[in-house]
Amino acid sequence: MHPVIQETTDRLTARSRASRTAYLRRLGAEAEAARARGPARAGLGCANLAHGFAAASGADERDLRAGVKPGVAIVSSYNDLLSAHQPYETYPPILKAAVRRAGGVARFAGGVPAMCDGITQGRAGMELSLYSREVVAMATAIALSHDMFDATLMLGVCDKIVPGLLIGALHFGHLPAVFVPAGPMPSGLPNKVKARTRQLFAEGRIGREEMLDAEARSYHSPGTCTFYGTANSNQVMVEVMGLHLPGATFVNPRTELREALTRAAGRRAVEITAHGDEYAPVGEVVDEKAIVNACVALLATGGSTNHTMHLVAVAAAAGIELLWDDLAALSKVVPLLARMYPNGQADVNHFQAAGGMQVLIGDLLDAGLLHADVLTIAGRGLDRYRSEVTLKDGEPVWAERTGGSTDPGVLRPAHDPFSPDGGIHILDGNLGRAVSKVSAVGAEHLLVEAPAKVFDDQAELLRAFEAGELDGRDFVAVIRYQGPSANGMPELHKLTPPLAVLLDRGQRVAIVTDGRMSGASGKVPAAIHLSPEAARGGPIALVRDGDPIRLDARAGTLELLVPADELATRAPRGAPLTDAQWTGTGRELFAAFRRTAAPAERGGGIFALNGHTGAADGRP
Repeated sequence: MHPVIQETTDRLTARSRASRTAYLRRLGAEAEAARARGPARAGLGCANLAHGFAAASGADERDLRAGVKPGVAIVSSYNDLLSAHQPYETYPPILKAAVRRAGGVARFAGGVPAMCDGITQGRAGMELSLYSREVVAMATAIALSHDMFDATLMLGVCDKIVPGLLIGALHFGHLPAVFVPAGPMPSGLPNKVKARTRQLFAEGRIGREEMLDAEARSYHSPGTCTFYGTANSNQVMVEVMGLHLPGATFVNPRTELREALTRAAGRRAVEITAHGDEYAPVGEVVDEKAIVNACVALLATGGSTNHTMHLVAVAAAAGIELLWDDLAALSKVVPLLARMYPNGQADVNHFQAAGGMQVLIGDLLDAGLLHADVLTIAGRGLDRYRSEVTLKDGEPVWAERTGGSTDPGVLRPAHDPFSPDGGIHILDGNLGRAVSKVSAVGAEHLLVEAPAKVFDDQAELLRAFEAGELDGRDFVAVIRYQGPSANGMPELHKLTPPLAVLLDRGQRVAIVTDGRMSGASGKVPAAIHLSPEAARGGPIALVRDGDPIRLDARAGTLELLVPADELATRAPRGAPLTDAQWTGTGRELFAAFRRTAAPAERGGGIFALNGHTGAADGRP
């Protein structure tokens, strides 16, 4: 094991000892009760149980009533609006049949909302996006609260949905949780063409119909979007944490192998309940080593910056106190092994074709960068995830893969990486702490020092670009009042094309914001998730137009180059919208979330995180 990986894990374990011990004590008590009583529904009263099988019929009714076979909950984010979740329409009957053949009985326990950041980009709905993670977690808890289940099958893919499902599942930590992916859509318009088309549209050189046609050729069928954003970062980390079946992550929808893996997931959920010999409760699978493994995978693939918040929140749900300091330490020694858009031109299908997860995991294990001695839903030991899955007689079979990556332009071994350190850096300075995704940024842009150009809303910047006010000047765009407590921390994805245009013209530009960009900043250097945020009195509220700012992603610093005594005389400028102003698109229903949201560094959520709530801001 690499010494920094081990040292970081040891610090994380020591820091989390009290909260993790309390969590495991509760998990152990629930697991012991489960073993003693048999299937969970056996503990229900007659009226309670009768309600639980009233809608069932035939064998399902008999099995639910008898209380002998283990019960499996299906919790799904299915809807047919979103391509990533549309494939789940057919999963429940497939899973029910597989569970029945394995000796269990499955019910569709509940649905969770799934919103698409792609649809809501730049619109009011995006201001509910981060909050939706908490809604998904709570909806998961409601689905499982009927106390009729001995394992769960979690169906979700995208941004906030998977972290929300996992947070909810961890609050029922004695239950095994098998995550069932839907897979990415086939490749569409090449990413280089898509990015160039967006810049042309931002410059007004092509019209809406041409732009819409390009987007439609990019997002063109059921399945997850193929670029390497939050959704596909979710899938990588879930497999590395041992919550997917080996090799299940990037198999396309509507293929024989995809359906075979779905059936296998149903069977596996039955095999790992407390009533068998391979009990794997999710609260034990997600331990300190699994959290570190997830961090390593995120860094090694240049994954989504959103997970600097989601991983903190997920870890806390398991009683583990993950800090940005841990990510910073890991980033210095974890090499960048993958290039997927926006960090390169390939997509996740190219990554899969180059060897995919089994090659990535194998290389990281060989380099001592992942913990191998972990519990997974596939059994003890992460070495199982080196295996390549293929189809034989209609069923998935796993065999050791021989050879490494077949495309070194997409996936490389640890001894020959794209970069010696991880794709995400933590920045620190007198403006606070921020996250910077550097894997797609040219070396010449990792250091930017320029005057600030301040905006209190992303629409202001877009209007300034369209009016030509940003032409011919170097600047650091400061977009504030975009944090969890201000307006839900929307992604500022629409800023990327215009700023990329200015970058291509030879201007030196960068972004500093307390909002999110999900790694969509691409080649534009950006310091995001700035904490403390402007709405909580962060120094970003003191910045004025023309103030020099130095963003040095290589050194990990972010400085407002204004004397401290002058800053001390300044009053904050701007303000977040009031509750009365923050209305429409249902936003008024989430006013309580704004008042209780934790800072980005503490996960950006509304749940208490190891004693820290949204009431306290700043560094932990």
